[in-house]
Amino acid sequence: MDQKTPQKIDIDWTACQGHGLCAELLPDHVTLDEWGYPLVDGAPIPPRAIKRARRAASDCPVLALKLTPRATP
Repeated sequence: MDQKTPQKIDIDWTACQGHGLCAELLPDHVTLDEWGYPLVDGAPIPPRAIKRARRAASDCPVLALKLTPRATP
């Protein structure tokens, strides 16, 4: 997947344990709820943030995040 393909963050809710590292690495795109679980709006990740988004996905302790292509209307 190249950096020009619109991408979004998907969360595997069965794997997520609410560590919150994703919100630390991507504070502009991920917030945490009152229990520490990530909240994302589904908006495409801008090209300037793709590298940080990939790091957030790879650094997740339970690998609950992944970047997926976002369908364009």
